[in-house]
Amino acid sequence: MKQFFKMMFASTLGFFVGLMLVGVIAVVFMIGMVAGLSSNSQAVYTPKAEDSVFKIAFEGDIRESAEENSFTNLLTGREPDLSLRDLLKSIRHAKEQESVKGIYLDMGVFSGGTASLDAIRRALMDFKESGKFIVAYADSYTQGGYYLASVADKIYLNPQGILGLTGLSSQTMFYKGLLQKIGVEMMVFKVGTYKGAVEPFIADKLSDANREQITSYQNSIWGNITKGIAKSRNITVEDVNRFADEGAFFASPEKAVEYKLIDELKYRSEVEKYLIEQSGQTGDKLKTVGLSNMKNIKKTERKYRNKIAIVYAEGEIMQQIISSPYSGNYPCISEKINDDLKKLADNEDVKAVVLRINSPGGSAYTSEQIWKQVYELKKKKPVVVSMGSVAASGGYYIASGASKIIAEPNTLTGSIGIFGMFPNTAGLFNKLALTTDMVKTNRYADFGDPSRPMTDDEKALIQGYIERGYDTFLTRCAEGRGVSKADIDSIGQGRVWTGEQALKIGLVDELGGIERAVELAGELAEIYNYNIMEVSTDHDFLKELLEKQIEVVKQSVVKDMLGDEYEHFRTLQKVKATYGIQARIPYDLKPL
Repeated sequence: MKQFFKMMFASTLGFFVGLMLVGVIAVVFMIGMVAGLSSNSQAVYTPKAEDSVFKIAFEGDIRESAEENSFTNLLTGREPDLSLRDLLKSIRHAKEQESVKGIYLDMGVFSGGTASLDAIRRALMDFKESGKFIVAYADSYTQGGYYLASVADKIYLNPQGILGLTGLSSQTMFYKGLLQKIGVEMMVFKVGTYKGAVEPFIADKLSDANREQITSYQNSIWGNITKGIAKSRNITVEDVNRFADEGAFFASPEKAVEYKLIDELKYRSEVEKYLIEQSGQTGDKLKTVGLSNMKNIKKTERKYRNKIAIVYAEGEIMQQIISSPYSGNYPCISEKINDDLKKLADNEDVKAVVLRINSPGGSAYTSEQIWKQVYELKKKKPVVVSMGSVAASGGYYIASGASKIIAEPNTLTGSIGIFGMFPNTAGLFNKLALTTDMVKTNRYADFGDPSRPMTDDEKALIQGYIERGYDTFLTRCAEGRGVSKADIDSIGQGRVWTGEQALKIGLVDELGGIERAVELAGELAEIYNYNIMEVSTDHDFLKELLEKQIEVVKQSVVKDMLGDEYEHFRTLQKVKATYGIQARIPYDLKPL
């Protein structure tokens, strides 16, 4: 019997030891595999000699410079976000590769700002100058998808598909009634007739000024979109608007062909057969090369000592970065960007800096800190701001210290104004039968206590503080633009402008994309032979695995669980992190 127990103990011990070893090996294997995936994603791709087609599958979000989270993608099954930087680079590579005969735009459901779409559209039109073809296909076209596809030589739609050209809309949700029901009053302090960010908390509909600015910039953007489509399809702007106004997106797909917006109704297999013929391929299967390979094509590039650095500033400007499953894996801007700017200021090889901004603003304090570093950097070398889809309020604040500012025609910018919000929860305390008592040494020792209404003199203190903050904002913009504060105030007051409008009133210097910003930076630095240096923060793999990748996995799970409700939870999380004085664009912008 003793021998039996000895054998059983030995077997059990061996089993657990073996299990532990297998676990360790599995972890090591996974880490190695993910590291390999990350490494392979950056591997140099060598194009094959035979004819091929560059296929761009548009799915998910288009960001300025998306990080590749191989571990997250592996566990969640999600595709990585599209990167505007990678898209533009890949289209240029495809133009230069003899083996690439054309581009196949496979339009799925994706979202991207209008300025990003403009940049991609320009790159596609430049590609066509090589004489190569572009073919677009979708089961159903979103407005953004069709805006891009309209440059194609041939546009095909599923015979049962939809062309979703409907026009632009902007919806604002108001919380005033809800807050009243629970006994919460938001005390708002602001400067700016058009600063509509506070309206959802104090009103139940848009103010006349807010409605005016929304109507103005929407008409400007939609006008540019319809002109672009009409020119590419050789039809009139009136044709595009008539299709939208008739609700033809729900009509028979033949209607889109009748309007000359679609060339033919085809199934995907028929489109791919056409692409085989157009590219001169043989066989029944279309040979394509994807974005992941095209962006990593090795190019022989002469090395110069002189460099122009590109720094990406994308997301809301925050004093602290939100880390929560409800926050989403969305980029944010914090004072950490100043570390990069300081290093570039001291780098003698870097002769100029392009600051790419895609931000609706946020913390006024952090905006001031970043503005200061941009201003100090400009003393040593030229700084050119390239605006993405939105560079407004705090986004414009940090841009105002630059040497020059370039925006896309459809960029949303301006919104020069600030505000602060403080809750008064006295009504909620009454509903819950909660009471408080206070002992204090000085008059304002309990300043900011949400359990009681503010006194008139407290309100006056805050309003004065807000007005001084707005005066500082005006000063920064006036000094940066070389005009008076009165001039900035006349186009400020929280008013949102498109890049096209901003050029006319002097808020930006030129219209164009990041390529023009780099070119202008070289001109200002008086250098004509240089290399581009893109600035990104290096991450330790294991630290990234533990601190970030797992967090993104949790966010993915929450997204799947909450579905359409996820954005509401994310908004609440953002409100919790919104403290201090804010320089923020009024609302979340609906992508095309």
